[in-house]
Amino acid sequence: MKLADFDFDLPPELIAQHPAKERDQARLLVLNRADSSIQHHHFRDIRTFLGPTDALVVNQTKVMPARLKGRRTDSGGQVELLLIRRQEGACWLAMGRPGRRLKPGTVVEIGQDGQLRAEIVERTAEGRFVVRLDGSDVERLLEEVGEVPLPPYIQRQPEPDDSTRYQTVFARQSGAVAAPTAGLHFTRELLKDIGAQGTAVVPVLLHVGPGTFSPVRSEDPRQHRLEAEYYEVAETSAGKICQCRQRGGRLVAVGTTVVRTLETAVGEQGEVQAGSGWSDTFIYPPYQFKVVDALVTNFHLPRSSLLFLVAAFAGYEFTMTAYRQAVDQGYRFYSYGDAMLIL
Repeated sequence: MKLADFDFDLPPELIAQHPAKERDQARLLVLNRADSSIQHHHFRDIRTFLGPTDALVVNQTKVMPARLKGRRTDSGGQVELLLIRRQEGACWLAMGRPGRRLKPGTVVEIGQDGQLRAEIVERTAEGRFVVRLDGSDVERLLEEVGEVPLPPYIQRQPEPDDSTRYQTVFARQSGAVAAPTAGLHFTRELLKDIGAQGTAVVPVLLHVGPGTFSPVRSEDPRQHRLEAEYYEVAETSAGKICQCRQRGGRLVAVGTTVVRTLETAVGEQGEVQAGSGWSDTFIYPPYQFKVVDALVTNFHLPRSSLLFLVAAFAGYEFTMTAYRQAVDQGYRFYSYGDAMLIL
């Protein structure tokens, strides 16, 4: 396995810059590992591939308005911060640019009236920053002055619609800097229909961090280290997953974040355990999946850890064949693009 094996040619016009008009109108490429067949559907058809004994596991993380634009109080220079996660007290771990000019003690005013202030406390060894946010109600101010952190390949400014369309309908707990994009295709009506046919919808949590966009750079991918992300599996969710396994149903993971959560939370007896912690599980071929039976996922960047995970699940050759067919058929790629269902 070489890093170059995970390249593919993608015409720029296939990189989706806006979501589908309706969430469930996106296209769905269905891969069946049993007979190596590929079918073409629309996402709303996914319910026909789910049964009453199955469990659809979703990530209920919510994207923070994590991108902050402001000006230095000492020079008036423009600064952009991307919040990653909260630290102790009022401090946050963040990325910043222009990074070389952000020294400890630098103060940045954010918002038209400077209602939110960010002070650089320290620069970490990894080139990140610890910043202290100061305001009367930081959470409310972030909603007012922060922007949706759209991925870098969406080459436009955030629009009002992004505040809802770059969130899943089951988003509950704020803490992600990127959406679990496979979940963006579900509507409340579609989830209601899925539940009505007996399929359990089970929430777990993994706060997506900036590492999701970091390409694998090691020529030997086994040397790649994934940035840890916080996850939680509630007692009720672990119980529903256990019940699904006992009745012989399939665990259908909505997104690579759910796969990593479930595979991290597996105990020695093969059961998904309730609890919380940090997952840095990097899944690449060959990998023996412990609990996940089917996967819903978007199309991913070349050389990304997400593409490695999909190749481990569907098989390398099958994955690359599907990607070539998706390109030939004009599927839309990445966060606002179309989806795959791997059975």
